[in-house]
Amino acid sequence: MLLPKRVKYRRVHRGRMKGVASRGNTVSNGQFGLQATECGWIKSNQIEAARIAMTRHIKRGGQVWIKIFPDKPVTEKPAETRMGSGKGSPEYWVAVVKPGRVMFEIGVVSEELAREAMRLASHKLPVKCRFIVKEEEGEK
Repeated sequence: MLLPKRVKYRRVHRGRMKGVASRGNTVSNGQFGLQATECGWIKSNQIEAARIAMTRHIKRGGQVWIKIFPDKPVTEKPAETRMGSGKGSPEYWVAVVKPGRVMFEIGVVSEELAREAMRLASHKLPVKCRFIVKEEEGEK
């Protein structure tokens, strides 16, 4: 599971997810990508489950890139605890995803194999996604 080695602050505010992704919204490494069409938090175990689903489908051929990293801690208070007495302890890590963000990329495989692998991965994620193909330099 992905998590940072160290962070500046152990507990952070929840924040707001407004707007669209201005960075990480194009396919840069592979030929095919999985792009988010809505905003949300993606847990580290969901990222790992999607990665396993993709690599198993392409039978460890090709190459997979994970373009998101869970660097936001989410805290939870213990069950049946009274209100007050501070913020809870960090329980898991999430990656904040905005619409347009490319989360996964696949290269060195055929398009139909990549499309099916991305479809399996998208079922593991809590946000709606779409399959995109890298634009070549001469097509613009």
